[in-house]
Amino acid sequence: MPEVCRFSGVTIHIYANEHPPAHFHAIYAEAEAMISVADPAVLAGRLPASQRRTVIAWARRRQDELKIAWQHAQSEQPPGNIAPP
Repeated sequence: MPEVCRFSGVTIHIYANEHPPAHFHAIYAEAEAMISVADPAVLAGRLPASQRRTVIAWARRRQDELKIAWQHAQSEQPPGNIAPP
């Protein structure tokens, strides 16, 4: 699985050959949300409120890195790792 980060029990994944818009998947226990990179917000799914806030805040700080990771994954290159909060 293309995990790019892990923090507070949440794993962040960016998959190859995904549909636009640029997004990542945040997984916490049994919950999963698809989150936009350009304007970090939940596009689909759900996370508990505390984890959602943490992930959105992290994504805002790491937007440039997330955009690069998305581009790499869409070119079938490893997305790399992004630092946790």
